[in-house]
Formats: sequence, C-alpha cells, structure tokens
Amino acid sequence: MALWGGRFETGPDSLFRELNDSLRFDHRLAEQDIRGSVGWARAIAGAGVLSPDELARVEAALAELAALVKADPGLPARGGDEDIHSWVERELISRVGDLGKKLHTGRSRNDQVATDLRLWTRDAIGERARELWECRRSLLGLAEREAGTVVSGYTHLQRAQPVLLAHWCLAYGEMLERDQGRFADASQRLNICPLGSGALAGTAYPVDRDALARGLGFAGPSRNSLDAVSDRDFVAEVLGACAITAVHLSRLGEDLILWGSQEFGFVEFDDAVSSGSSLMPQKKNPDAAELLRGKCGRIVGSLVAILTTLKGLPLAYNKDLQEDKEPLFDAMDHLSMCLRVVPRILDTLKVRRGACLEAAQGGYSNATDLADYLVGRGVPFREAHEQAGRAVRLGLSAGLPLEGLSIEQLRSVAPMVQADVFERLAISAGMAKREVPGGTGPHAVASALHAARTRLDASRPVG
Repeated sequence: MALWGGRFETGPDSLFRELNDSLRFDHRLAEQDIRGSVGWARAIAGAGVLSPDELARVEAALAELAALVKADPGLPARGGDEDIHSWVERELISRVGDLGKKLHTGRSRNDQVATDLRLWTRDAIGERARELWECRRSLLGLAEREAGTVVSGYTHLQRAQPVLLAHWCLAYGEMLERDQGRFADASQRLNICPLGSGALAGTAYPVDRDALARGLGFAGPSRNSLDAVSDRDFVAEVLGACAITAVHLSRLGEDLILWGSQEFGFVEFDDAVSSGSSLMPQKKNPDAAELLRGKCGRIVGSLVAILTTLKGLPLAYNKDLQEDKEPLFDAMDHLSMCLRVVPRILDTLKVRRGACLEAAQGGYSNATDLADYLVGRGVPFREAHEQAGRAVRLGLSAGLPLEGLSIEQLRSVAPMVQADVFERLAISAGMAKREVPGGTGPHAVASALHAARTRLDASRPVG
C-alpha cells in the first residue's frame, strides 16, 4: 500500500519500485515503528484527534502487531509494501478499519523514520555496550591469568623493551573502554525526539511534544523541525564509534595473528576459533583473528558511505537519506559478530610463557637499562646512549647478549661500568624500575589491574 498515491494517475514503474522501495531492509525498524506509532496515537489523542475508545482500539491493534513481529521478525519483509511504515499502517487498518487511517494525522514519514532510526540506534548501542563490556572482561581475565608473564614489547615491529603481558592486555582494555564511552556519548546526543516535526515545518496539531518525547524514552523534543527530519549526524557519529572500535579490534587481531605464527610462537589459538587448509594438512589458521582485521574495512566503508551521502544535501528531507540504514545496519551487525567472538578467542587462548620470556630476553631489549645504569653512574644520557649502543654492537660481533659480555668487554666501551651492572641487566630489575603509574612494573600493573576491574564492575551495562 502506497501512502502517497492520490496525486498520481498511474502507478510506479517496476524498476523504480525496486530502486525506491525500502522494506527489504527497513523492516528491521518494525518494532521501533510500532513503538513510535503508539506514542503518536497517544499524542494525537491528547490533541483531540482520537477519542479514548479509539486510542484503546489502536493501542490494542499495535500491541498485537508488536507481538507478531517479536515472534517472527521477518514477517514485515514478506509484506510486499513500499516500506515499514506502509506495512504497519496497512496491518493496522486491516485490524481496526478506517480508524487506522487516522493514525497518520499530523505526522510525516520524514519525522516518523527519523524517530524510528533513533530508537533503533539507541537499542543497538545498548547491545554493543554489553558486548564491549564482555570484551573488556575477557582482556582483564587474560591479564589476571598471566599476571607474571613477561613478553617482548615492540616498536616498528622490532623488539624494544620487555613488558608484562598483563600490561599489553590493559592497553587494549583502555581502547575498548574509550570505545564504550564513545557509544555512550553518541547515545546521549541522539536521544532527542523528532516526532512532531512533520515533513519539515512542524505538525499543525497541538500535540504535547515534551510528553511525547518522554513517553518514548527521549530526553526531550528536537528544537528545530528542519534539522530534525534531515539530521543524520547521529548515524555518522555512531558509525564513527563503530569504525574506531573496529580499528582497535583489527589491531588486536593483528597482534594475536603475529604472536600465533611459528616465527613468534607466543600464543596458540583454540581449535574452536581456528580453521585448517584444504590442501596442507598441517595448517592451523587464525581465521577468527584475521576476520577481526578484515571486517574493519567493511565497517570503515560504512562510515565513508554515510558521510558521502550527507555532504551535499540541502535542507530538509531528501530521499538520499534512505541510504542511511543499510550502512548502519551492516556495520552494527558485523561489529556485533566481532565483539562477540573476541571473548571466545581470549578466554581459550593458550600462552606459551617460555617463548614469551625468551623473546623478552633477546634482541638486546635491556640496552636502555644499561644506558639508565650509566646515567646513575654520572654519565650524561646522550653519552650513556652512545656507550650502550657500542655495547650492543660488541655483543652482536661476539654473538652474546649484553649480560653475556665480560666486565672487561663492557668497560672497553663503557668505562663507568661496575660489577653490579649484571644485576641491572636482568629483566626483573628492568621491570622493577618502571613502577610509575601507567608503567609496566609489577606493582604498577597490579594497581592498574585493580583499578580496571573496579571500573569494569562499575560500568556493567544494565539489562
């Protein structure tokens, strides 16, 4: 059923319908469209358009529709209507007759879809918040299980300095905590009700927009009808949060892919999140982590798509805005899959502590500790850095780590070295020197873990 046919002598071309109709994807807004319709029915009843009896009949019919959609979410998609609004209205009329035709009084599909999409996005953010929280929980669980595990830290993908594996986990925990905060911020800004804005100029009926907004769980009504029907900033902002989260998950996946390779050998993925090769029987591929990396491009693409759609639109509503839903739905779907698989990866990850420690001890990662030791002996840092570099060169030529060089060999390039230098070159000593807040020292990391656990418990989403 078309909602606009009176002005037209003929029906739409079949190809135009294929281009124009949106039910194949906006059927996902059915539950929100019904909620918004209940809110609007109450608003126009308050304005005298519906009698109390008529309101009761409309609400009962919409409640019946809501139950049908909950039992069979794909039901509206099979309706053959132009869009979800047409489906809801047709189904309502089939239940209450001409009374159903009164529901759209004073309302436009422009403010209707803007409201539906805000409701849907708000619901989806709540789901992503719960999934992000579970990812943070898994990272903390891994950190607590491996609290004493030392691994090589990297810069430029070269061994740099030893860090605790828990410190690595906390780094990703910080990223995901920021992501959860970004979604929460976006939720606050989108929580404004456009309903009552009409097509662009505001409704002509004296509805109580404050009560309408509150009834739908919004913080308040929109302040400008032109902006309300054409604003999709909230879609762009939420897709931005999705994209940044996807980037963080991609980086996590990349680290784990590298660490799980035979060249690193730091971790082993569980069979449940791995696959084999159709040709090479020995292969165990980190497909779950690779897809964390791969889905990122798709989600970033959704952000680019909505920004490109919005950039040239004049006020107010334009049909281009129909292109807002598929990128949002797609990004949310794929981000949800990624977030839900992360705990399955981390909770079953096997850490090879010996390989981690061996890597941390190699690559002259204690060269900075030697430079710091020399500074403690009164050598200016630039000279200490130079002397430590010469010691590394000496170790390379001799095929020995720094701690394997004799005191005489070290003194040949760093004259201020004393016998206690070997204590300072041990990994445990280097860690113990980095107890500043935010550092990788054991006490600093233990404190950070406790604080992160406290924040996690306090931020657990409701529902």
